[in-house]
Amino acid sequence: MQIIKVSPKVSRLAAVGAAAASTVFLLSAPAFAHVSVQPEGEAAKGGYAVVDFKVPNERDDASTTKLEVSFPADHPLASVLPQPVAGWDAQVTKSKLDKPVTLHGQQIDEAVTKVTWTATGKGIEPGYFQKFPLSIGQLPENTDQLVFKALQTYSDNKVVRWIEPQKEGQPEPGNPAPVLELAASSASGHQGSTGEGASASGGSSDTTARVLGITGIVVGAAGVAYGVLASRRRTAVNL
Repeated sequence: MQIIKVSPKVSRLAAVGAAAASTVFLLSAPAFAHVSVQPEGEAAKGGYAVVDFKVPNERDDASTTKLEVSFPADHPLASVLPQPVAGWDAQVTKSKLDKPVTLHGQQIDEAVTKVTWTATGKGIEPGYFQKFPLSIGQLPENTDQLVFKALQTYSDNKVVRWIEPQKEGQPEPGNPAPVLELAASSASGHQGSTGEGASASGGSSDTTARVLGITGIVVGAAGVAYGVLASRRRTAVNL
């Protein structure tokens, strides 16, 4: 029988690596354990945004076959458009408001109260997640966040209710409701305005070009110096 000896240093490195990997897994797992909502870019007050509801499958014996997202009644949204998701049907529900409200100078008497996605196939199988994009707006200007409530239904008809609000200074609840953080309103009042985007993009491109140019000059100079040095060495050898 062949015995392979492992140095203590290697063993310590392996142990540290395993511990680090375990720590990363333990820290990252909770972040994917519940239904959440994130903007694609930024969700600015008074503008429009595309947001993704991210739904992980927490089960290893059932698939997620339905997602219901209820919209906040205290900050109604008049425009909600789902992006098609392969293998899912989306239904937008609008309801009359108890009292008409004025949003950005316009009076509305109905708003979107719920969006429901229903799987037409296998749904979200164990070990996978799915994003459900929505275009929403106009976003309110008198709050820093929108709190949604979500119901996640599995293929065995069990329902997980992601509806618990996060209380300031308190630990995250067991079934937290998805929360969309709103950024300060942009100058144009519309998220993703072409003017701001073009300026940022142009500045980034100019910076990148300058960095690449300087890098090219440095590399070129180093190459020339190396060539001269090599030539001198060959001349010295021949002599």
